[in-house]
Amino acid sequence: MHTRPRPDWILIANTTRARVLQQEPGSAMVILESFVHPAGRGQPSDPAADAGQRECAHFAKELGRFLEQEARLAHFHRLTIFAGPTFIEVLKAGLGQATISLLAAIHELDLTAVSVAELERRVLRELALAAH
Repeated sequence: MHTRPRPDWILIANTTRARVLQQEPGSAMVILESFVHPAGRGQPSDPAADAGQRECAHFAKELGRFLEQEARLAHFHRLTIFAGPTFIEVLKAGLGQATISLLAAIHELDLTAVSVAELERRVLRELALAAH
Protein backbone atom coordinates (compact mmCIF):
# COMPACT_ATOMS: atom_id res chain seq x y z
CA MET A 1 0.00 0.00 0.00
CA HIS A 2 1.41 3.36 -1.08
CA THR A 3 0.65 6.35 1.11
CA ARG A 4 0.74 9.83 -0.30
CA PRO A 5 3.14 12.22 1.40
CA ARG A 6 1.42 14.84 3.50
CA PRO A 7 1.47 18.33 1.98
CA ASP A 8 3.20 21.37 3.36
CA TRP A 9 1.00 24.24 4.50
CA ILE A 10 1.70 27.96 4.40
CA LEU A 11 -0.17 30.46 6.57
CA ILE A 12 -0.25 34.04 5.31
CA ALA A 13 -1.74 36.38 7.91
CA ASN A 14 -2.13 39.85 9.30
CA THR A 15 -4.46 41.30 11.92
CA THR A 16 -7.51 41.19 9.62
CA ARG A 17 -6.99 38.42 7.06
CA ALA A 18 -5.39 35.03 6.70
CA ARG A 19 -5.08 32.34 4.06
CA VAL A 20 -3.89 28.78 4.38
CA LEU A 21 -2.15 27.46 1.27
CA GLN A 22 -1.34 23.85 0.55
CA GLN A 23 1.71 22.71 -1.40
CA GLU A 24 1.67 19.10 -2.56
CA PRO A 25 4.97 17.78 -3.93
CA GLY A 26 5.08 18.52 -7.66
CA SER A 27 1.81 20.51 -7.69
CA ALA A 28 0.82 24.15 -7.68
CA MET A 29 -0.15 25.79 -4.41
CA VAL A 30 -3.85 25.95 -3.65
CA ILE A 31 -5.76 28.05 -1.14
CA LEU A 32 -7.40 25.73 1.39
CA GLU A 33 -8.96 28.23 3.79
CA SER A 34 -9.50 31.97 4.03
CA PHE A 35 -10.21 33.86 7.22
CA VAL A 36 -11.44 37.44 7.59
CA HIS A 37 -11.45 39.32 10.88
CA PRO A 38 -12.34 42.98 10.24
CA ALA A 39 -12.56 43.71 13.98
CA GLY A 40 -8.76 43.28 14.18
CA ARG A 41 -8.03 46.60 12.48
CA GLY A 42 -6.47 48.02 15.67
CA GLN A 43 -2.71 47.62 15.78
CA PRO A 44 -1.36 45.41 18.60
CA SER A 45 1.67 47.72 18.97
CA ASP A 46 -0.53 50.77 19.73
CA PRO A 47 -0.85 51.11 23.54
CA ALA A 48 -4.13 53.01 23.17
CA ALA A 49 -5.70 50.19 21.20
CA ASP A 50 -6.69 47.75 23.98
CA ALA A 51 -9.77 46.65 22.03
CA GLY A 52 -7.63 46.16 18.94
CA GLN A 53 -5.14 44.10 20.93
CA ARG A 54 -7.93 41.87 22.24
CA GLU A 55 -9.29 41.42 18.72
CA CYS A 56 -5.85 40.55 17.35
CA ALA A 57 -5.34 38.02 20.14
CA HIS A 58 -8.80 36.59 19.45
CA PHE A 59 -8.01 36.20 15.74
CA ALA A 60 -4.60 34.66 16.52
CA LYS A 61 -6.28 32.13 18.82
CA GLU A 62 -8.88 31.31 16.13
CA LEU A 63 -6.09 30.62 13.64
CA GLY A 64 -4.13 28.71 16.27
CA ARG A 65 -7.12 26.46 17.08
CA PHE A 66 -7.67 25.71 13.39
CA LEU A 67 -3.99 24.87 12.82
CA GLU A 68 -3.77 22.80 16.00
CA GLN A 69 -6.79 20.70 15.03
CA GLU A 70 -5.39 20.12 11.55
CA ALA A 71 -1.91 19.31 12.92
CA ARG A 72 -3.37 16.73 15.32
CA LEU A 73 -5.27 15.16 12.41
CA ALA A 74 -1.95 14.94 10.50
CA HIS A 75 -3.31 16.95 7.57
CA PHE A 76 0.05 18.60 6.88
CA HIS A 77 3.72 17.73 7.13
CA ARG A 78 5.25 21.16 7.77
CA LEU A 79 3.96 24.68 8.33
CA THR A 80 5.56 27.93 7.21
CA ILE A 81 4.12 31.21 8.43
CA PHE A 82 4.28 34.62 6.75
CA ALA A 83 2.81 37.31 9.01
CA GLY A 84 2.98 41.06 9.30
CA PRO A 85 5.31 42.50 11.95
CA THR A 86 2.45 43.81 14.11
CA PHE A 87 0.79 40.37 14.23
CA ILE A 88 3.62 37.85 14.32
CA GLU A 89 4.24 37.74 18.08
CA VAL A 90 0.51 37.56 18.87
CA LEU A 91 0.14 34.78 16.32
CA LYS A 92 3.08 32.78 17.70
CA ALA A 93 1.55 32.99 21.18
CA GLY A 94 -1.67 31.42 19.85
CA LEU A 95 -0.01 28.29 18.40
CA GLY A 96 -0.49 24.92 20.08
CA GLN A 97 2.14 22.23 20.69
CA ALA A 98 1.20 20.02 17.72
CA THR A 99 1.42 23.03 15.41
CA ILE A 100 4.73 24.17 16.87
CA SER A 101 6.19 20.70 16.35
CA LEU A 102 5.44 20.99 12.61
CA LEU A 103 6.61 24.60 12.25
CA ALA A 104 9.32 24.87 9.60
CA ALA A 105 9.81 28.66 9.56
CA ILE A 106 8.28 32.01 10.40
CA HIS A 107 8.81 34.98 8.09
CA GLU A 108 8.02 38.51 9.23
CA LEU A 109 6.41 39.54 5.97
CA ASP A 110 2.80 40.45 5.21
CA LEU A 111 1.76 38.85 1.91
CA THR A 112 -2.00 39.16 2.49
CA ALA A 113 -2.38 41.90 -0.17
CA VAL A 114 -0.62 39.83 -2.86
CA SER A 115 -2.96 38.59 -5.58
CA VAL A 116 -3.69 34.88 -5.79
CA ALA A 117 -1.98 34.73 -9.20
CA GLU A 118 1.21 36.24 -7.76
CA LEU A 119 1.16 34.51 -4.38
CA GLU A 120 2.90 31.24 -5.26
CA ARG A 121 5.77 33.05 -6.97
CA ARG A 122 6.28 35.40 -4.00
CA VAL A 123 6.13 32.59 -1.43
CA LEU A 124 8.60 30.44 -3.36
CA ARG A 125 10.94 33.43 -3.80
CA GLU A 126 10.86 34.20 -0.05
CA LEU A 127 11.49 30.54 0.82
CA ALA A 128 14.44 30.42 -1.58
CA LEU A 129 15.92 33.62 -0.11
CA ALA A 130 15.57 32.25 3.42
CA ALA A 131 17.34 29.02 2.41
CA HIS A 132 20.51 30.94 1.47
